[in-house]
Amino acid sequence: MGIIKAFTGAIGGTFADQWKDIITVGGFDEHVVVSPGVLKSSNNGRGTNFYGSDGIISNGSKIYVPENTAAFIFSQSGIEEIISEAGGYEYQNGQESVFNEDKVGKAIFGQIKDRFGYGGISSDYKQIAFVNLREIRDIKFGTKGAQVYNDIFYGTDLEIFAYGSFTIKVTDPVKFVRNFVPANMTFYTFDDQKVRAQILAEFLQSFIVALNSLSNTYRVSQLPSQATAIAEIVANDSNNAGTWEERFGFKLVQVAIENIEFTEDSRELVKQYSANKMNLIAYDDVSEKASNIAAQQKIAQGIQDNGLGNMGGMVFGMNMAQGLNPTNAEQRSTASSIDDQIANLKKLKELVDAGILTQEEFDIKKKEIMGL
Repeated sequence: MGIIKAFTGAIGGTFADQWKDIITVGGFDEHVVVSPGVLKSSNNGRGTNFYGSDGIISNGSKIYVPENTAAFIFSQSGIEEIISEAGGYEYQNGQESVFNEDKVGKAIFGQIKDRFGYGGISSDYKQIAFVNLREIRDIKFGTKGAQVYNDIFYGTDLEIFAYGSFTIKVTDPVKFVRNFVPANMTFYTFDDQKVRAQILAEFLQSFIVALNSLSNTYRVSQLPSQATAIAEIVANDSNNAGTWEERFGFKLVQVAIENIEFTEDSRELVKQYSANKMNLIAYDDVSEKASNIAAQQKIAQGIQDNGLGNMGGMVFGMNMAQGLNPTNAEQRSTASSIDDQIANLKKLKELVDAGILTQEEFDIKKKEIMGL
């Protein structure tokens, strides 16, 4: 074995004092998944500097693997070792180093001679790179063509465009480096279109499967709230994205739908549906009002035929129409009941017939009782 473990976890205590010059990862941004090792020097607590050739290691090289990262050592012939546990290590299987208690002449001149034989590159040239084991977030996607979605609310097929992002995570660095990362790569990022092309194509195939499975349950407008369900369906698709972990050592973690857009034809279809719906509501409202008016007229006619004569029938018919109108709720609450009005007017009519009240006085009192 070329790797000797010194400690696990973060550097601390006596190891921090002893390991002044170590090779570690320079840093990852949001989409970088492989980054070369850099030599980090600490000068008695006065700060740190990165220097030296990226990722080149030799006998005695000290390596620090931070949390949530893995490291792999490789040469031109392929991958030699992969370190998947955070901690400090020492490499003891590479080319000789002047810093490893070797003679200066033997180390330097031996390498010069060897490099001449390999076009300036040593035959045992070793490098180290680090794999990001944190979530790789906000990988954007968008459907290139319109997708058909059978919306249960509209009861028809609608064409839509979907846009959003998804998150992946490396779960098996060994499989990831061997099966997904090209040979001898020390830097790899999902910002590179060539890197994204394959997983985007497979993701979209699985995403379409998810849309089809949800169309029997959810409306188009509900899809953004079903991101978790979509992620589960995509991650379990046995033909595309669901195979990533087995094939490449990374898996889908989450999906976020940012926008759903109709095609122009589907947008017009939805507009027409909405217009028809509004027309139907308006028609139903008019029909209901017409039915109320007809009922009111029948009530008025009944009072006229069987009540207090022509004048009384017309008066009670008008008041009944007002009482049945939903917009006159406040008037109904303040006026006397129909029965009370009828009883009072009958008494007044008897007084007119007896000559006690004049017709003019009756008309005045009638208006008061009826609230006219």
